[in-house]
Amino acid sequence: MKKLNLIFLLTALLSMVGARALAHDIEVANADGVTIYYSWKNNKTELNVSYRGSSYSSYSGEYSGNVVIPESVTYNGATFPVTSIGERAFYGCSGLTSITIPNSVTSIGGDAFSGCSGLTSVTIPNSVTSIGSSAFSGCSGLTIVKVPVTDYSAFCNNKLGGLILRSIEKPIMLIDDKGGEIKNFVIPDGVTSIGDGAFLNCSGLTSVTIPNSVTSIGIFAFRGCSGLTSVTIPNSVTSIGNYAFENCSGLKEVNFNATNCTSMGDVIFPVFRACTSLTTINIGDNVQQIPDYAFSSCSGLTSVTIGNSVTRIGNSAFRGCSGLTSVTIPNSVTSIGNEAFKNCSGLTSVTIGNSVTSIGSTAFDGCKGLTSITIPNSVTSIGGSAFSGCSSLKTIILPISLQKIAGGAFSGLKSLKDFYCYARVAPQLGDNIFENSLIGYATLHVPEKSLETYETTSPWSAFMKIVPLTDSDPDPSGSAFPGGGEGAEQCAKPTISYHKGKLNFYSATEGALCHYTISDSDITSSYGNEVQLTVTYSIMVFATKSGYRNSDAATATLCWIDVEPKTEGITNDIANIPANAVLIQSENGRISVSGAGDGTAISVFGTNGVKVGAAVSHSGQAVVDTNLSSGSVTIVKIGEKSVKVAVK
Repeated sequence: MKKLNLIFLLTALLSMVGARALAHDIEVANADGVTIYYSWKNNKTELNVSYRGSSYSSYSGEYSGNVVIPESVTYNGATFPVTSIGERAFYGCSGLTSITIPNSVTSIGGDAFSGCSGLTSVTIPNSVTSIGSSAFSGCSGLTIVKVPVTDYSAFCNNKLGGLILRSIEKPIMLIDDKGGEIKNFVIPDGVTSIGDGAFLNCSGLTSVTIPNSVTSIGIFAFRGCSGLTSVTIPNSVTSIGNYAFENCSGLKEVNFNATNCTSMGDVIFPVFRACTSLTTINIGDNVQQIPDYAFSSCSGLTSVTIGNSVTRIGNSAFRGCSGLTSVTIPNSVTSIGNEAFKNCSGLTSVTIGNSVTSIGSTAFDGCKGLTSITIPNSVTSIGGSAFSGCSSLKTIILPISLQKIAGGAFSGLKSLKDFYCYARVAPQLGDNIFENSLIGYATLHVPEKSLETYETTSPWSAFMKIVPLTDSDPDPSGSAFPGGGEGAEQCAKPTISYHKGKLNFYSATEGALCHYTISDSDITSSYGNEVQLTVTYSIMVFATKSGYRNSDAATATLCWIDVEPKTEGITNDIANIPANAVLIQSENGRISVSGAGDGTAISVFGTNGVKVGAAVSHSGQAVVDTNLSSGSVTIVKIGEKSVKVAVK
């Protein structure tokens, strides 16, 4: 019997606790005479708007018509602030037609207005920082959410748009203190960041002015602002979040002036995704780099103007801009990133400036509209699959400066007719350069002196015909340095020297300009506990002058030989390694070494390990004559240091 009584008592207590937690505590009529039900919170210092009774299903339709929630309630002679709307507070109140939420409310609970099908509009104050899941589910009559803006600076930093998106998914109307719609939003000076979702779904917004104080634009910041037609990103902005302008379907023009922007979404979450009307992008004159993924997937883009100060086009910067038909890369640009123009299928014309030294992997992959491409004389390397899948390419022109072509760079070319390669030393090749390309039906044009090298080297030898270049053939120097046809006088080949920390280049052609490329294989990022440093620079330089043909390229290898290997160390965070700078050059099989200490043994080996020559340094100079052919690789051993050198 005692056991049965105990069970009955526990059951009764639990039911009482449950009822007390869910039931409303007090009911007070507002100024309009409408009864509103509340429960206590924070030790009876604040009020939460609730449903009537012990359960949300105890009554139905307890709220109808227009309901104004007051900022505070006076009860038993004391005043209490209303700070929240509880879970299911207005659940199933289909007769509710409008609701006024005061600025004292900071949270709206889950399912708070679920099933309020008669509700046509709702005003969410800036004070709200939390909206529960499904808060407005089933509000089939709701067409717009109003958000009053009194403090413009504070609004820019809140995340109210994101909260509304997750719980209501309706267009947002910004209203001023007079109840009028805000269409032209001027962000005040001094605002440094635009918060995540700050203007999300503000479909009535037609213009926004972003001041130079803003440094960051958050995720979804302007997502769904379908009324925006143009936007200017000021030079102060350094980062723009994922999908910041997604679904801005009316956006037609972007003026990008951010000089130090280093972060703009990514390939999965592009900043301007689904901006279907965006046709024009203007890159400001002071912008130095176009960030990775900056304008990825802007399929409607037809025009882009790149300022003359841009030096780098980032990875995937214009990936998938299928409407882009032409692009001019100015002479200021030195590198084109990986996938920079990948799948720009409408691209028919590309002009590459004469300062570009490298073209990234898959940079123009899938550009099916390209029919010809001219690589300027500044380029030394072409990345893997850079022009893969450019199925309409008929003519390709490669420069004298080219040293390396990575794997698959020209794979999948089905229309190729003429391939011009001005490199006198056949470039170093990766795997499957011409995989699935119909080079067996194309003609390869190469320098006459290098004809035999190309004819006997795979995959060049697979071309249908290999012929020497002629005066009438197109020349990469023709666009970069006018007047440089094969029939013109050639600039004198530069000499290379090193003295007191400076490399010096000189061409005997008066007024000629030397163009150089220096690469260092030690500059890399990886992982591990040990790094074998080569301390070696590869140098290539050629001379140009208007009206002249480009000079032959001069090459050299600059390395450092430890004076006393056992004395190396690091002091005060500075490497302290005594070393001599040694410059290695080759010409017609002759290997010249300058800078080595007197008496230093110099040995030259073929790649098979057989010694092909030797000498001893005198007065800092040594010359080794070999029978190595041009284009081969040799190992030069200077004392205990070995260096790979390409034979010219």
